[in-house]
Amino acid sequence: MSAPTITTPGSRSSVRLSLIIATYNRADYLPRTLNSLTNQSLGSELFEIIVVNNNSTDHTAEVCRSFAEAQPELNFTMVTEIRQGLSHARNCGINHAKGDYFAIIDDDELVNRDFLKSYYDFFGMYPTVAACGGVVTPLYEFPVPAWLSRYAERPIAGTFYYGEKIVPFPKHTYPGGGNMGIRRTAIERYGMFNPELGRTGNSPMGGEEKDLFARLRAGGEEIYYVPGAIIYHIIPEQKLTPEYFDRLTRMIGKSERVRTRNLGTATYLKRLFSEGIKWGGTFVLALGYTVQGEPIKGRYLIKMRWNISRGLLGLIR
Repeated sequence: MSAPTITTPGSRSSVRLSLIIATYNRADYLPRTLNSLTNQSLGSELFEIIVVNNNSTDHTAEVCRSFAEAQPELNFTMVTEIRQGLSHARNCGINHAKGDYFAIIDDDELVNRDFLKSYYDFFGMYPTVAACGGVVTPLYEFPVPAWLSRYAERPIAGTFYYGEKIVPFPKHTYPGGGNMGIRRTAIERYGMFNPELGRTGNSPMGGEEKDLFARLRAGGEEIYYVPGAIIYHIIPEQKLTPEYFDRLTRMIGKSERVRTRNLGTATYLKRLFSEGIKWGGTFVLALGYTVQGEPIKGRYLIKMRWNISRGLLGLIR
């Protein structure tokens, strides 16, 4: 039986920014995410919070109900998406959103006080820019393992920092999935998230954000970095295990195969070529870590590249 829609009245007539949070069985983390949104510097009448419950079997609905009761001044809605998958859930949130701009985060993150204001102000100051993204800082619950280099950290934590100025994202670089903003008009023109990509249940399949931003880039749209929008990504112990790292990096390769093949043979072959170049860089980095007395970090970079390549070549089912 699906959970009911939960709402607080708020003042919806002036909503300009819709914050979308897809969630699946993270009831122990979701309260921290929601509580970080209660003291935003942006006026509460200008934004809404939409939590999309993607068939959670834990007490997610109760968490949302308690939050709605405790924060009646906020425009808050919880809706249920019965089609399993992060892309389905985010698309559901977009379909329910009332704002002209969408900000999207995950259910295991905290945001800074100026998070929503930074996106709101950005879209107002840059009316021709279609999309943007901000800072992603890992918040580790346990000590990091010896094999975790800054290169291996990126797929696990999505770590991203590009300075203190608003600037365009470099070519071939995209916002992280847990911290991005996009105009409604861009979604209307280029479409939503591809349900073939993105996490489904506990599977760490990805690539849905990259796919969307690649469509925008192909259409000539600009994507900017917004340093004032900061999220702190909570990393639990289970995401720091070799088993999780193997599964995650295999799925990265598999999602890249799906994404690039959907764009045509030429795009897929180009991605294979770039993978060969990345192998060269991986060996150089691995050698560097070995010289520095940290060979385990080099071995895990090679393992990451191996897993991604196998997924890209269709050798993982």
